[in-house]
Amino acid sequence: MKYIHFYTLFLMLVFHTSCGQNQTNPPQDNTRQGYTESQLKEAATTKGVPVGMVRHVRKARNGDILIASWLAVFRYDGTSFTNLTGKIISPRFASFWDVLEDRKGNLWFASRVSGVYYYNGKSFQHFTIREGLANNSVGKIYEDKTGNIWFATGGGASRYDGKSFRNFTTKDGLPNNDINSIMEDKTGKLWFGTRGDACFYDGKTFTVLKNKDGKAFKNVWSIIEDKKGNIWTTGEVNPKVWALSRYDAKSLYDKMPTVTEIKSGGRMSFLGILEANDGGIWVGSAGADGGGVQRYDGKTITHFKSKEGQQ
Repeated sequence: MKYIHFYTLFLMLVFHTSCGQNQTNPPQDNTRQGYTESQLKEAATTKGVPVGMVRHVRKARNGDILIASWLAVFRYDGTSFTNLTGKIISPRFASFWDVLEDRKGNLWFASRVSGVYYYNGKSFQHFTIREGLANNSVGKIYEDKTGNIWFATGGGASRYDGKSFRNFTTKDGLPNNDINSIMEDKTGKLWFGTRGDACFYDGKTFTVLKNKDGKAFKNVWSIIEDKKGNIWTTGEVNPKVWALSRYDAKSLYDKMPTVTEIKSGGRMSFLGILEANDGGIWVGSAGADGGGVQRYDGKTITHFKSKEGQQ
């Protein structure tokens, strides 16, 4: 139960708001403004704690919680935190956005400015544009069914097969090079949420998904597939409105898939999505909706607010 409580806490934090070969020298002006020296020192220690913005929280194969915080990536074993990135880069120059443990037990760390770090349990390896990565700004890591590791970067989608990178950009048909999210559905198609559209890739071509008005999204933050095969997205419909949308599994690959807009709201209203064990859809919110987390049970949406927010 302690894992469940901790995971829920950090999930809400996420919603509310990468020394190996060829290490990149971080920009010297990239100091962590807003953090005290004591916070920076604590984050650098083996037994520090997550400080600042937490972009993603993942579960390790053994049940531990992996936390990608702004200053470092941590493992929580139910009792204490362990800094996994202290030997890679100083918290003063760090800015981690995601973490992934692959099926072989290797760890991957994504950073905002320094590419990707790989740890096999013994040594670190550093991947940047010099090794073939599309861009050094990496916001999301994903492992597909065949074991390829995908990276959502600011310059396209990068696929690593264990030996080399294959990059996908607008030259290959990707609608936008700035990627927010990557997901593989049950049929093996890859879905991409970009700073522009949502699209899927069938191995040959990219197909853009339209919103309920038949137009492309302006910004897609998150994409998931639920247990029934429906696709859920959070995206910007216009500069002032964001929406949580569901695409029906039966018509998903038709020219005009059936789409239901569950809810719309102000700017940056809907961010990360998660399907709970009971089938409920949880979505992180921000901006005009007051932030926090909301849950859709198939009929109604509940916005969890503080007592002050309810007044």
